Amino acid sequence: MTSGLIVGAAGMVGVKLTRRLIQDGAVADKTIDQLTLVDVVPPASLDNPPFKIETRAADLSAPGVADTVVAGRPDLIFHLAAIVSGEAEADFDKGYRVNLDGTRSLFDAIRKVGGGYRPRVVFTSSIAVFGAPFPEAIGDTFFTTPLTSYGTQKAIDELLLSDYTRRGFMDGVGIRLPTICVRPGKPNKAASGFFSGIIREPLAGQEAILPVPETVRHWHASPRSAVGFLIHAARLDSLALGARRNLTMPGVSVTVGEQIAALRKIAGDAVASRIRRAPDATIMKIVEGWPRNFAPERALGLGFRAERDFEEIIRIHIEDELGGSIAR
Repeated sequence: MTSGLIVGAAGMVGVKLTRRLIQDGAVADKTIDQLTLVDVVPPASLDNPPFKIETRAADLSAPGVADTVVAGRPDLIFHLAAIVSGEAEADFDKGYRVNLDGTRSLFDAIRKVGGGYRPRVVFTSSIAVFGAPFPEAIGDTFFTTPLTSYGTQKAIDELLLSDYTRRGFMDGVGIRLPTICVRPGKPNKAASGFFSGIIREPLAGQEAILPVPETVRHWHASPRSAVGFLIHAARLDSLALGARRNLTMPGVSVTVGEQIAALRKIAGDAVASRIRRAPDATIMKIVEGWPRNFAPERALGLGFRAERDFEEIIRIHIEDELGGSIAR
């Protein structure tokens, strides 16, 4: 039997992870007997889960909150909580309070439990920890030199995870997520939001705004893959990681033009024509510093998998979010 904690459970990935754990009823070959869901807004209640679920609305960066969150000594902790890139860039203080101070508070609360407590902690980092200039494909030994506040916060968190693991306080695995696309629901404040918007809105019969040139290239994986990464990280034999506890996840490298071409192939010209070009210098400046392509050999060697091409990412969105139908 195992108990779990998801911090950031009300977010898109957190909700999908919760559903996957309920569906599987187990993780790392251990039956789940209790799951605690925490976020700054109350996570949604779930009908007839196969194990006990507790939901809490709490701000991890507030004094004392992290201590109460881990007081039950969960065996497995998924740390997904963060504010997104655009918001972290716009509000310097909030970005560091949530993305850095909150993470440090969680890690320190785990350390203070003591008594041999050493949970598996799966932390969602980001490819924003890398900054230009880039090689053609970023390998596993490339420097982490972020060019945004969000990337800097995530890079510091990665170092903390490695050090707290080295000291024996926890068994940490950091996974650098690609941009998750296609994100369901409404647009958020992430500067990367348009990557999903130019697919999601046209498929739903709505106009989408494209703020960057079609030559922009980026690294993507689906929400389904993001959940798969988390589950795989939870059951991974961490001895294979050694001291290098943070991994770049696999994904698909495509230009915006290739995204649109994939949309047109699957859904037709009428759907693709719903994209309106409206250049935005602020977003373009942020995007210019983002990585474009990776060679994540360590993650692939450890069994992490993503989509083969962007068409597959679109088809997953249609299947998982649209019930298989498109607004023609």
